Amino acid sequence: GLLRYFKAGSLTEMKDKLHDDVYPVEMPYESDTSHAIYTALSFAKHPTGSDFDRTLTVPGFFEDMEDPKLVETFPWPDPARHINPDDCRRLVRESPRDAAVVGVIWSAHFQDTCAAFGMENALMTMLAAPEMYRAVDRRIVDFYLKANEIFFEATRGYLDAILIGNDVGSQRNLMISPEQVREFVLPGSRRLIQQAKDYGLKVIYHSCGSIEPVIDDLIASGVDVVHPIQALAANMQPQHLHDRFGSRVSFCGGVDAQELLVRGTPDEVYAATRQLREIFPTGLVISPSHEAILPDVNPANIEAMFRAAHEA
Repeated sequence: GLLRYFKAGSLTEMKDKLHDDVYPVEMPYESDTSHAIYTALSFAKHPTGSDFDRTLTVPGFFEDMEDPKLVETFPWPDPARHINPDDCRRLVRESPRDAAVVGVIWSAHFQDTCAAFGMENALMTMLAAPEMYRAVDRRIVDFYLKANEIFFEATRGYLDAILIGNDVGSQRNLMISPEQVREFVLPGSRRLIQQAKDYGLKVIYHSCGSIEPVIDDLIASGVDVVHPIQALAANMQPQHLHDRFGSRVSFCGGVDAQELLVRGTPDEVYAATRQLREIFPTGLVISPSHEAILPDVNPANIEAMFRAAHEA
């Protein structure tokens, strides 16, 4: 696909050809059951060894538990056994010198807490046994704080920012109420944000979907960049976000990956990207409106997006 279209031998070479000035580095993690930090915690109550174990609909380890003291009955992994500081240093130091280096740490404690109970049970536990929900979430955040400390110490002085991910939005609205986001999600996120700030890092906070009702809360929590602008989600129109929040936070995204990049022409992508630049003279990292480019996107549309982003 993309590498062949751009005649590149590697992802790094392709990014260089496109003049991509943001270089993400994912925190390395290796265990017998996981090869990525975002799959480090597996809560399937009846594991099958398949990818299905990672879905939020399977019964979770804490499915029927309501006593917070039972949190330690889960076999929590020790990040120090699975994160090699030398690998962290090597991956970050391989980044281009003129790029903004972003450590992708995910630390998706909301998703993981939902998986820990099974999503339906997690949302019921929020209301029926809130202290149990909080206890599991706190323990998950503790795991990520320890993992992140290893990564931050190993890469001190080389990172510019980090990306935290917690999907709380859907196409039309938040998945839970704004009050529940404030009560059950943001306390853990603030701990992770403060840790990054203590290392002098900018914080990019990822959530797919329509999250406009809690962007003020993210700003108050210390978020520097909201990722992404999911262009077709309700109340996430770029002009609206710029007018309401643009003086207080930056954004990343905005080039629609649901319809425009998939079905549009290169000329249409170019025009939409130029419009984004007009709305956001500053304060926007132009990128697709989701965190991945899927195989159904025409490479010519990617080329048009980058051309529009860089041309004077």
